[in-house]
Amino acid sequence: MIRCVSCGAEYDDDEVIYTCEKCGSVLELVSDIDVSKDIFDGRRDTLWKFKECIPVDESKIVSLDEGGTPFCKCDKLGEELGVNLYVKVEGSNPTGSFKDRGMTVGMTKAMELGVSTVGCASTGNTSASLAAYAARAGSRCIVFLPSGKVALGKLAQAMFHGAEVMSINGNFDEALEAMTALALEKHLYLLNSINPYRLEGQKTIGYEILRDLDWQSPDRIILPVGNAGNISAIWKGVSEFYNAGFVKDLPMMTGIQAEGACPVTNAFRKGDRRVVPVENPETIATAIRIGAPVSDIKALNAIYDSNGYSETVSDEEILDAQKLLARTEGIGVEPASAASIAGLKKLVDQGVIDKGETITCVVTGHLLKDPNTAIDACTKPTEVDADIDTLRKLLMNK
Repeated sequence: MIRCVSCGAEYDDDEVIYTCEKCGSVLELVSDIDVSKDIFDGRRDTLWKFKECIPVDESKIVSLDEGGTPFCKCDKLGEELGVNLYVKVEGSNPTGSFKDRGMTVGMTKAMELGVSTVGCASTGNTSASLAAYAARAGSRCIVFLPSGKVALGKLAQAMFHGAEVMSINGNFDEALEAMTALALEKHLYLLNSINPYRLEGQKTIGYEILRDLDWQSPDRIILPVGNAGNISAIWKGVSEFYNAGFVKDLPMMTGIQAEGACPVTNAFRKGDRRVVPVENPETIATAIRIGAPVSDIKALNAIYDSNGYSETVSDEEILDAQKLLARTEGIGVEPASAASIAGLKKLVDQGVIDKGETITCVVTGHLLKDPNTAIDACTKPTEVDADIDTLRKLLMNK
């Protein structure tokens, strides 16, 4: 069953619907977990090990073996910050970001509905993922990207996997508005996170965190917030397993935004449950450069209902955290992903996070999603002749 998060209106799960027809708000799938957690034991470590918890026809599954991503204990960085730190590395998914979780479920639902054309607006990762999964399914894929606002690695993925890519003269929010209008005219099946089936895949990050901690909840889950679907999806996942009796506690959901694109944090600071859009959002973290997130109400509900928090970080803090994670723990992430680490540092300094808390930071995309930013943040290689004496002197002088 599909239900409106605002007015509670209910819809059949075979309807092609993106927002509530009564109040215009966003929708969610209602799922009751009626299995034992032991059923997951011994299965291949992919998202679909939780297939009983995902409301789609398993005979139609479109998959690239996504999910089951690394859960890294980060002792050095954790000790530096005074917390018990784990990092959930979503950049290890097939196309390099957490979007693959939502796309495997979204494309599976598209196959179930008999849809031939799928589409999305994107700041990069969504388009890269959709293009790959559409190719896997044999479907036509249409992508709208904001002109000049997409990192090179992501653009290359979308084009190489055969998507029909259109560069829109406008920002992400304008591109999504245009794509949504075409979807409502039945030209394509929309697979942005406004589609509630996308979030059914992304909620499995929450499932895996609880499983990775041996069926314990961390004190807090910290993640970047852009279009705001992921924080609400993870909250949905951990809440479902809590309600099923798999764990005894729930985490505080903590969303981090860039200073130049922070409508959710602005609303949180005022105690509101809806955002005021940020016009012309700007940040080096292109994946979260979004001013009017479609899942704002879901994200704020997740933060408030979990006694969580929301904070902003500067581009400088993001880039510093990106280097820190790579050089301290060997985990390379794109700038938007590093917002969770930057937010962790800031909240520890502010005293919002207590010393000794068990923290899971979700890092959402791989370093090579935005290679130019990574290169620009580093010093250029030293040019030297292949002379052993010269090389020995250089090494001894370091």
